[in-house]
Amino acid sequence: MQALLDRARSLRQRVDFAGTEYRKLAEGQNPEALFITCSDSRVIPAFIMEARPGEIFELRNAGNIVPPPGGHGASGEAATIEYALRVLNVQDVVVCGHSHCGAMGALQAGTDLSDLPGVDSWLELARPGLAPLLVRDAAKGGGDGPSLPEVVQRNVVNQLSVLAQYPAVRERVAAGRLRLHGWYYEVDTGRLYELGIDGLFQEHAS
Repeated sequence: MQALLDRARSLRQRVDFAGTEYRKLAEGQNPEALFITCSDSRVIPAFIMEARPGEIFELRNAGNIVPPPGGHGASGEAATIEYALRVLNVQDVVVCGHSHCGAMGALQAGTDLSDLPGVDSWLELARPGLAPLLVRDAAKGGGDGPSLPEVVQRNVVNQLSVLAQYPAVRERVAAGRLRLHGWYYEVDTGRLYELGIDGLFQEHAS
């Protein structure tokens, strides 16, 4: 932790805050995209996209899950999506899953999460959408079931479907003012896969 603190304290020596770029940040933000991804510390949106401050608006949680719109009670996810679209007018939304995801791994393995009731309750949002995949493979004869990449990628597709139910998303997609993207990122190789119109993930051609 001390090394992290030392780097934070030396930020002003490492970055030219007197420059025009940082002075403009005080005037407001105009991000190009909303990036929805996992809280996993190995997934760093700005690192993946080489983004500068102010270029992307981030939404992170366990398993990059998008709660259904109109749910009861306050939702940080719903508030972030609403603000990104209706106030910041982002033109692209990315839902990005990743390899070695602990949240999706727990669902894949059917892990007992009774000691983690908050995690268990949160992942309940993703379970129904993944059930057909998990049940289908279990019915094949008790094999190993779906691979973790399959589960993660299916979850990305499912969360995009939930995202498309938000009124602000529907309106902007229909008007051609918003594009939705599904990504899968490999933390150990840096490979990035994109969801194509055929519903399959293909490696991004650099």
